[in-house]
Amino acid sequence: MAANIDMHTHSTASDGVNSPALNIRLAAEKGMGGLAVTDHDTVSGVSEALCEADNYSNFICIPGIEISTLANGQDIHVLGYFIDHENAEFLSKLEQLRTVRNKRNEKIVKNLQKLGFSITMEEVAAKKKSSGGNIGRPHIAEVLMEKGIISSLREAFEKYLGKGKAAYAVTERISPAEAIKIIFDAGGVPVLAHPGLYDQDELIPMLKEQGLAGLEVYHSDHSAEQEAHYRHLAERYQLIPTGGSDYHGIRNGTVFHGELGNRYSDLKTVERLKSFSKKYR
Repeated sequence: MAANIDMHTHSTASDGVNSPALNIRLAAEKGMGGLAVTDHDTVSGVSEALCEADNYSNFICIPGIEISTLANGQDIHVLGYFIDHENAEFLSKLEQLRTVRNKRNEKIVKNLQKLGFSITMEEVAAKKKSSGGNIGRPHIAEVLMEKGIISSLREAFEKYLGKGKAAYAVTERISPAEAIKIIFDAGGVPVLAHPGLYDQDELIPMLKEQGLAGLEVYHSDHSAEQEAHYRHLAERYQLIPTGGSDYHGIRNGTVFHGELGNRYSDLKTVERLKSFSKKYR
């Protein structure tokens, strides 16, 4: 089996461009050993991905999620792997999280309107690639690009949508520790996503005490220096180092955050994670 398993991908179930099945096919065509389906605050794409993965021998599809949380006024994302994606209590909690996500999107659009831009939630919602998908900032960026307000996804986040930028907004969300518990209760394994984007390394030992199992060391937006730094912290706090591209597909000719498979974990790492799962071990 190929060793490269991309542990962080998004589909049309949230703010990705490709269907879950297409992401699986693309990974298989690249000769990858598998991928994790980690859409924002939803597992609605997992079943489709698992079904498609059955068409390829020796290919691993990991049911996962990326839960949005808040700490010190900043978005913090917690990945969950080997989730029981049919757990009724888990699905109910995710529905509550999506309500909060929608409020955040509405605040961002209102902030853009205050800046003088003609943009509506209806236009943003129309960018969803599936009727059941979640809306995220890339959908907002897509509208801004079409209107000629910005020329790229990167510009959208650097000027308006990124942390601390002109239209950025946060809403009350659960804490990272609460997300860890939600993941545990669904039989999953919690990993802190892209720590290099937060500048809050003090969270790592705190969340380790709450049951954090891994740290996303290798990510498309991490520099080589950051990867070395977080590899060291993973060793220091006895966390499993993982890697994922955070692939969202191609919008207006731009890949956001990185190409499928450009960061990955090996099979040994995946097996270590799996050993922590109450459902799959």
